[in-house]
Amino acid sequence: MPKAPRIFVVEDDESIRMLLEVALRSSGYTVSAFPNAADALAEMENTVPDAAVLDIMLDGMDGITALKLMRANARLAGVPVMMLTAKDSENDKIIGLDAGADDYMTKPFSVLELCARVRALLRRGGAAPAPKKGGVLKSGGLKLDLAVREATRDGALLELTYKEFELLRELMENAPGAMSRDELLQSVWGYDFIGETRTLDMHIGTLRHKLGDESTAPRYIKTVRGVGYRFLGEVEKEG
Repeated sequence: MPKAPRIFVVEDDESIRMLLEVALRSSGYTVSAFPNAADALAEMENTVPDAAVLDIMLDGMDGITALKLMRANARLAGVPVMMLTAKDSENDKIIGLDAGADDYMTKPFSVLELCARVRALLRRGGAAPAPKKGGVLKSGGLKLDLAVREATRDGALLELTYKEFELLRELMENAPGAMSRDELLQSVWGYDFIGETRTLDMHIGTLRHKLGDESTAPRYIKTVRGVGYRFLGEVEKEG
């Protein structure tokens, strides 16, 4: 019999923590629940979870700091992470996604939806998509060095997260054609998102911000209504 996926839950509100624990166990998962991030990270030294549900607002170490520590640890960097936040502000979501979160949910949330989205996280298999071949993509002042995963604009280094880099790569490699949201979710995240596109759109938003792109007068990424996104301009491929 296949081993049940192990989910780590980090939530300092006892009632919410117990609710998540019961719901996830009822869905067939093995659950380890922690009231703080320090205890969860200490346990991850012994056991690498298949996915984690991490609250942002925690006593002691906050969820963003914990996530950054996970992403900086080679053993934990590929663990899919869902962030929980009581704040429904775009800035909180951007901070979480920029730190490396795979998805987010705002409290109060539907337990059924959370379980469905945890299932979506697990379709990744707990690892990032397989790396692709190297080479260089250029368009105007924008340059992507695929071998060293470095992006620059007019010679200045762009601090892109893993998924932001992959989104830009996919859009540039498929230019001038448009890519649907489902295609981008599958190629970058490695799984279908059950029709959920908010996280993708948030990543596109942070990517545009770092590119200095205005959605009303885009230079690089254009929204194709009813389809998804496409990269503007001619792309030169080397290597």
